[in-house]
Amino acid sequence: MEKVVDMEQQQAKEMGKFVVFDAKDIWPAHEDLPAGLIRERIPKHVAFIMDGSRRWAIKRGLEPTLGHNASSHSVKLLAQLCCNWGIKVMTVFAFSTGNWVRPQVEVDFLMDTFELVSLRDVEVFMRNEVRISIIGDTTKLPTGLQQALSKATEITKNYAKLHLIVGINYGGREDILQACQSISRKVKDNLIKPEDINENLFNQELDTKCTEFPYPDLLVRTSGEHRISNFLMWQLAYSEIYFEDCLWPDFGEKEFVKALRSFQDRRRRYGGQDEDNLGVESRNQSN
Repeated sequence: MEKVVDMEQQQAKEMGKFVVFDAKDIWPAHEDLPAGLIRERIPKHVAFIMDGSRRWAIKRGLEPTLGHNASSHSVKLLAQLCCNWGIKVMTVFAFSTGNWVRPQVEVDFLMDTFELVSLRDVEVFMRNEVRISIIGDTTKLPTGLQQALSKATEITKNYAKLHLIVGINYGGREDILQACQSISRKVKDNLIKPEDINENLFNQELDTKCTEFPYPDLLVRTSGEHRISNFLMWQLAYSEIYFEDCLWPDFGEKEFVKALRSFQDRRRRYGGQDEDNLGVESRNQSN
């Protein structure tokens, strides 16, 4: 943990671009939108695959792990923008089930960083009425991190300005598998019948059951990679996808506005139907 704090201090000296968030700051809600955005077409749920943090640091001659610290600042900035513009849910992919194969020193640093960020930033989110939820198998995380995440989710659970969902040790396939296992146990215990299984029941077994809007309207991936990397495999079925070339720590307000404009310029289709012709029930499910 001390190493993480030292590296954050080094980053602060070497990089001057990030906004400093004071725990006393209160973010505005529903402020004037940037030019070109339409209030009625603001997505309810935006998900981010935060890619390129290590490359960002290496390009600047910094320790690769410094990129992970920069990543946390970007998350707070995007959370503030979501609050400002009326986006209800923001989901970020912080650590996948496949990331355990990275060098142990990097994994350890990431775990320490997640713990530090959870403890450091929770007051900012509390003051701005941001609810925090964690998706993924947290039982495999270090005990200190589990405790920090549990505290953050508990003390923010009643807030509703923005729902920030963080995927840590999360995998889309694993999420579907655990849902199938849970449903199978309920069938075996005669709690439900096989014919009772439908989309709504399945949704209630997925990790994203924590939110009112489990389906992202828009998925953004940075760093020029064009894949979803086992993220929200079920939930992204009809999401609009936007790929951005810049690295995650460089993704700020200008880039977010660009992504939202692209989203608003599209006509969404759900299995071939135009969104304007969908019934209220279908549109709400897709949102």
